[in-house]
Amino acid sequence: MKVSPGLLPILRSRMQGELLALVLLHPEREYSITELATDVGVTPTAVLREVDRLTDAGILTDRKVGRSRLVKARTDTPLYRPLSELMSVSFGPLPVLTDALAGLEGVQQAYIYGSWAARYNGEQGPPPHDVDVLVVGAPDADALFDLAEEVSRRVRRVVNVHRVSVEAWETHTDDPFLTSVRERPLVGLNLEPGA
Repeated sequence: MKVSPGLLPILRSRMQGELLALVLLHPEREYSITELATDVGVTPTAVLREVDRLTDAGILTDRKVGRSRLVKARTDTPLYRPLSELMSVSFGPLPVLTDALAGLEGVQQAYIYGSWAARYNGEQGPPPHDVDVLVVGAPDADALFDLAEEVSRRVRRVVNVHRVSVEAWETHTDDPFLTSVRERPLVGLNLEPGA
């Protein structure tokens, strides 16, 4: 069961939010109507109507290639950045990972680090190709791997999970990996129930 994103009440539908998130959070890609329908889990007709609305509003752009219609985000408008940030907060890696990790036994804390965390904190650069996650605790390794695969599918980016013990995270160490993670931007996941 999917948790309803906080932004959902101001959108026309969950489908609109998922469609916007897919296209806006992957601005380097073009999608066919059929591909969007499959990814979002609705009919091509429903996607076509929504794409027409979003194209008319100047949020998306499209082009014809043979009989196919390819759609992508318009990144050259003032709407792109704030709208993509809203989609990221409501439908992107942060809420999806929070939801997934909150239910996994043995997870004490979790953080997104690396390029995704840097972009989230305002650092300029290209869209990240993956999402790096640090899990603090002792969850089952197989369950953590399965969770990373599922989240990767949902956010359409590779999710790399690195697990460390509570002691390793809380102790000063010369470990180059932990030193690097601590020196760069981190985005903490609020794993408290009902958060």
